[in-house]
Amino acid sequence: MWPYPKVVAHRGGGKLAPENTLAAMRCGLHHGFRAVEFDVMLSRDGVPVLMHDPELGRTVKGAGRVSDVDAVELCSLDAGSWFSPAFAGEPVPLYEDVVRFCRANGIWMNVEIKPTDGFEVETGRVVGELTQDWFKDEIVLGDPLHLPLFSSFSLDALQAAAEAAPDIPRGFLMDRIAPDWREQLKDLDAVAVHTNHKYLDRQMAQSIKAEGYGLFCYTVNEPRRAREILSWGVDGFCTDRIDLIGFDFS
Repeated sequence: MWPYPKVVAHRGGGKLAPENTLAAMRCGLHHGFRAVEFDVMLSRDGVPVLMHDPELGRTVKGAGRVSDVDAVELCSLDAGSWFSPAFAGEPVPLYEDVVRFCRANGIWMNVEIKPTDGFEVETGRVVGELTQDWFKDEIVLGDPLHLPLFSSFSLDALQAAAEAAPDIPRGFLMDRIAPDWREQLKDLDAVAVHTNHKYLDRQMAQSIKAEGYGLFCYTVNEPRRAREILSWGVDGFCTDRIDLIGFDFS
């Protein structure tokens, strides 16, 4: 069963705003999206920030590894100029700030735990502990729509998150569905498979659904493809083209 939204804005605002920033979250919201996906990794001093790449340079001005820079310095770097001069000076946000924004605006979150190499367990643990604490009141309510969903390609990170935040549901990210996917999902006590739509076919989709798991795909940018995978039983997907595929897509 998939109780979450069907269409999710990838990294906040898809192709319309600098990824993994508060500007992206505002952009997604402006387009009607109350469901976002974003990436979280740790700074050198163990503070979770929104970041996809382990190295600075592509979306954030600077050089070196994110894990070698303290949070206060990361949050002073420009994460918007690469996208457009209109976003010059847009900072790297703290995970806490994005959670606060999303909760204030009723936005559901798919939190991808994105550890740098060697920090898998620590990242899962820190993100898990903070999230479990921030959502303790919602956990009592028992409504999954009021809780974020963790996802990660790192089995170690998800296991650490599960130990630290047993009440926050988990989806396992696999670029291609592994032969032992059933065993991995069972070990994680996961609720969903998250996978690349490019390598998914109808038979695999139906096999996953037959086992009772949610099935979520990334990153679907063509309406025709979105309709095709939904017809296979896919529950939801994220998209960069929030201008082409609306939050109410069917």
